[in-house]
Amino acid sequence: MTIQSTMDKLIEMHLTAMSDAFRTQLDDSKMKEIAFEDRFGMLVDIEYSNRKSNSLKRLIRNAGFDQPEAHISDINYISGRKLNRALIERLATCEYITEHRNLFITGATGSGKTYMACAFGMEACKQRFKTKYIRLPDLLLELEMARNDGTYKKVQAKYTNPILLIIDEWLLLKPTEAEQHDILELLHRRRRNSSTIFCSQYDPSGWYDQLGGDESPLAEAILDRIKHDAYKMNIIPTDPANYRSMREVYGLDPALSE
Repeated sequence: MTIQSTMDKLIEMHLTAMSDAFRTQLDDSKMKEIAFEDRFGMLVDIEYSNRKSNSLKRLIRNAGFDQPEAHISDINYISGRKLNRALIERLATCEYITEHRNLFITGATGSGKTYMACAFGMEACKQRFKTKYIRLPDLLLELEMARNDGTYKKVQAKYTNPILLIIDEWLLLKPTEAEQHDILELLHRRRRNSSTIFCSQYDPSGWYDQLGGDESPLAEAILDRIKHDAYKMNIIPTDPANYRSMREVYGLDPALSE
């Protein structure tokens, strides 16, 4: 069997990283001094690492993060916000995901809720948890369109299956009765099997009213499916009188450029 034949077969089996590493070994005379078992182990390690890296890239790409550059290590703890560092570090371990617990991240516009959620989502991807990010308005619109074109179950599954679902702009607008049915169905399917991060400008105590309060027959049912044992993170300023949003801190507020 020729060397080229071996390399062609590796490529055909989609072992391209191993094929490239094999070629590199052949071109390096020092490799002849290394035992076959060790050289073969090196090839396997390179292929394994490449596949793990590609798998992570796919998970991150498919998650559709609003801020894919978000990382736990880059969280700014001196930005004038009250942040529970111990809780953040604990959540970064993804223990809450294995426990199937939810996370509520609340705070004013520009407080960094989305960045925080995406950072937790990145950690979930690193631990190979299938993750998905979506804004609630986009989710409800997608479900409405799916109902009309006959793909409702498929779209529901798209957001039911991820182990971690991040719902941004949670209850920013009051959902209609039909939209509440969609929310209830999704959350009912996800309960006890997965975790969901809810990012909202409203404190959890105000969610009942946003869902219609006593006039809505579904408000209590929706909240009942997400509040049990949920972690809560309320991002508030240390000095409200001199508070600057994270958009201002990083020069992202369009008003600052005017």
